[in-house]
Amino acid sequence: MHREKEAVREKKQHDEGIGWDGKTLREQLEAVEDQTEATDHYAGFEKLELKQDNPIQYEQMFSQLRGDLVSAREISKEVAATPIVEQEGELCYGLFTPEGDSIAVSTGILVHIHTMSETIKFMINHDYEESPGIEPGDVFVNNDTHVGDVHACDIMTLIPIFHDGEIVAWAGGVNHVIDTGAIGPGSMNVSQASRFGDGAMYTARKIGENLSLYNSWLKDYPDNTRTPDFLKLDERTRMTGCLMIRDAVNGMIDEYGVDQFKRLSREAIEDGRRGFENRIQKTMLPGTYRGVSFVDALYEGQNNLTREYADENHLMHAPSELHIREDGSFQVSFEGANKWGWHPYNCTPAAMQGGIWVMMTQTVIPNANVNDGAYYSCDFHLPEGSWANTQNTETAHAYAWHFLVSAWAPLWQHLSRGYFARGFREEINAGNANTSNWMQGGGIDQFDKLHAVNSFEVACEGTGARYVDDGEPHAAAIWNPEGDMGDAEVWERTEPLPFLGRAVKPNTGGAGRRRGGSGFESMRTVKDVSRWLLYNMGNGYMSSDSGLFGGYPASTGYILNAKDTDLKERFENGEDYPQHDMDPGSGDFESKIDGEVTRRPEAITTPEGFDDYDMYLNYLRGGSGLGDPLERDPEDVLSDIHDGYVLPQHAEDAYAVVVTKINDEAQHNSAVQGEFELDEEATERLRAEQLEERAEKAQPVSEWYEEECQRIHNEEDLIDDVKKTYESSMRMSKQFTEFYHEFWKLPDDFKFTLSEKAEKSLENRFKSGFKRKWDNHTKGHETWLNVGRDDEPQVPYTWSADRSIQQLPDSEATFETQPAGATTDDD
Repeated sequence: MHREKEAVREKKQHDEGIGWDGKTLREQLEAVEDQTEATDHYAGFEKLELKQDNPIQYEQMFSQLRGDLVSAREISKEVAATPIVEQEGELCYGLFTPEGDSIAVSTGILVHIHTMSETIKFMINHDYEESPGIEPGDVFVNNDTHVGDVHACDIMTLIPIFHDGEIVAWAGGVNHVIDTGAIGPGSMNVSQASRFGDGAMYTARKIGENLSLYNSWLKDYPDNTRTPDFLKLDERTRMTGCLMIRDAVNGMIDEYGVDQFKRLSREAIEDGRRGFENRIQKTMLPGTYRGVSFVDALYEGQNNLTREYADENHLMHAPSELHIREDGSFQVSFEGANKWGWHPYNCTPAAMQGGIWVMMTQTVIPNANVNDGAYYSCDFHLPEGSWANTQNTETAHAYAWHFLVSAWAPLWQHLSRGYFARGFREEINAGNANTSNWMQGGGIDQFDKLHAVNSFEVACEGTGARYVDDGEPHAAAIWNPEGDMGDAEVWERTEPLPFLGRAVKPNTGGAGRRRGGSGFESMRTVKDVSRWLLYNMGNGYMSSDSGLFGGYPASTGYILNAKDTDLKERFENGEDYPQHDMDPGSGDFESKIDGEVTRRPEAITTPEGFDDYDMYLNYLRGGSGLGDPLERDPEDVLSDIHDGYVLPQHAEDAYAVVVTKINDEAQHNSAVQGEFELDEEATERLRAEQLEERAEKAQPVSEWYEEECQRIHNEEDLIDDVKKTYESSMRMSKQFTEFYHEFWKLPDDFKFTLSEKAEKSLENRFKSGFKRKWDNHTKGHETWLNVGRDDEPQVPYTWSADRSIQQLPDSEATFETQPAGATTDDD
């Protein structure tokens, strides 16, 4: 390291930068952007000479890097004692070019790969090379969402890697920490209205040199959290992995030479870009795919809000447009998204791009050659000032996932419709579950220490149904394809919340010809605590993941808590007590406990006090269904009952399948006591009746459309929250306003009539203006900015008033040219 630092100092004495051939990092970044734009190939690499001339060495080098990154993750996560990392694997690493583009990635929560990329680019764009300096052995940290992160609880560590005075790469790692010192305990508090309640924020900060951390840092950050020991362990984990990656790169340079490593780093990204476009050309049809999702965040009447003006309800409006170009690249637009709000669910471009990144690695590019090549084939239109791109550093972002995951739900369906059109059936997926509930809280724990909890059981949601099979129950989360709910015993060691029960949650997977995967639930109680707070986080009235091809959405959320209970007495007397809430409408829970029971469909609460023997239901969601439920094989429905995925009465309601109980003794892993058999004649009769009823109730779309036009024009049966949402979108976007007015035959001057409270809310937020974090950006980040409501966006955009929402290319549309090179299963 001493020799490397001397080499850097010598370059500085000759007014040379630490980039290649004496360039500064900013000059090098600008050159890469210019070459990419001029040639449509990453960094101007029109030929993959290393791969073409020496394909075996190319594959060896890339596979070696990939393996080293995976090894770094698997080994370093054992350094940590935090269950979020050790149990769920909430950790990932990336190797990046000097300009910040990922070359190769580990397994894990890949949403954070591109957020690290954005942080490196932020440091370059804001001249960190000059101050505070970037030298061998330096250590940087970031959790600022406006720089490059999803939310403050995702802390990243970045270390530059040098050779002969030049920076050749960056090593980076991210993990989700349990507490960042927000206004409420837990990693993602929900009661704050602005950034100032999100917790400690570290903006691309240099925290060490010579691979040692500054004493000022070591004394500072532990005091900003309720769980200092856990944060120290997490940091050791990230440092360990980054140092392992640094050693691996140095070893590769020693083995192959620095020129070969530099060429590999460029070619691998261009190779990833081509692989992405080849895959799109092979599996999709060019054209425009449209959809929309919504999710609720209901705060009206909530306690413990930090600001009076935050006492309102929010509906996220996420209109989604995917435009597949004929070269296999695509653009995603959220034109029409509504305004950011006084809540912690706002997103930044880094978060939105990270969200699509983790999703694409599970759909379009599920192979080992995963890097920022795919990013260079995607354009993003994220309207400035919307919840997806606030460009206001006052906004809160602690639980950006709540809106982000819902916003990307239509993209699964865009891709699935394209797959279907090209005949790719096994790739079709109705989409993963909305990630909730996140059980969080804190106080004085069972060891009399200040503590916070963040249950990562959410890593095991139900997945969406596939075209060829049902969704997987309690198997994964969109952000963690290696999902693991964790051992109950491990959680009980770190959380003063003993488990009373843990089981599959019936009726949570969406109904369909293929059923969505079921979620599960954990019934928890509180023991040996003081000043203890808990809160709920999830979608309630709304299901953000609609079904596909006639399938039903997954079930919505609800809250079930009980306080001042007689649980202790029931334990002592050996009496029954609630272990589950399998059938919320049965009254079984309430019959086994005395106390103050709260059961309601809203799924978000601000922190509330809980005492010993109070109860909390942690309910994890299921995935959406695919296809008409009346087409599901009745025998499969019977199996669903015995497996605990469907309640008998729901089988009849949703699937028109009639069953009868033949035995009261359970013989299966079932949420329902007893054995059932199928009544084939009654099922056939009921399905015929329901099909006939459908036909009787059906009406031509033209009639429905005219009725809806009149209803919207007259504002009939529209609650204030809905009107506020659409009015916000129309004030945000001239294009969306024209489209909305024309589609629903509204006059040009149409506006929704809002209450005084709603009008004031919109007025205050629109007057807040912009407070941008990026004030010195290179050309590659201009598309985040200056996308005005009166001008066409700088990125291609196709949602306008003169296009029908149903307009797609005709059946003969196809790609003009065949994919470059032979496509393989790995493309």
